[in-house]
Amino acid sequence: MSNITRNMYLIPVMIFMTGFFFSCVNDLDKVKKITTHPNNPDETSEMFHVIFTDSGYATIEIFATIAETYSQPSKLTKFKDGLKVNFYKDDGTVGSVLTSLFGEIDDKTGNITVRDSVKLVNLVEEKTLETEVLYWNKSGDSIYTNKAVVITSPDMILSGIGAWTTPMFDTAQFYKPTAKIFLKD
Repeated sequence: MSNITRNMYLIPVMIFMTGFFFSCVNDLDKVKKITTHPNNPDETSEMFHVIFTDSGYATIEIFATIAETYSQPSKLTKFKDGLKVNFYKDDGTVGSVLTSLFGEIDDKTGNITVRDSVKLVNLVEEKTLETEVLYWNKSGDSIYTNKAVVITSPDMILSGIGAWTTPMFDTAQFYKPTAKIFLKD
């Protein structure tokens, strides 16, 4: 094969390859539009587990099946398919446990909202608070709701609309009590 014949084949191949290489452009904005949706979380974690400490001592421990973090419109972390929060006493033992099927932390304020099959259990006094939604105001260190509440302990059942307590669930106030039933004389 002569050089002229070889160049006749080589020139179209080189033109094709040059066109091929220069036609490849990665437009990141276009790729982002195709691969993301504005309602999707920025981060997703499975089997989430975090411990919050104060001066080296555990104060709160959070477990969740799925945790999703969103940065827009405000920074939120949502816990789906189950949430468990252990509140630690000063001696390092778990004093109360909060469980629900859904939870949400406002990362700006640190406030937590839990919904759906909510239970707060004081392990020492063996009493349980049940409701559909609880709000935990981290700065005021209080847990409250304006929904129907039932508190069960070994000797009584209390019910009402709206309640306030502490994370340790060592005291409680009803906004509108509806019943108090003593189980033992």
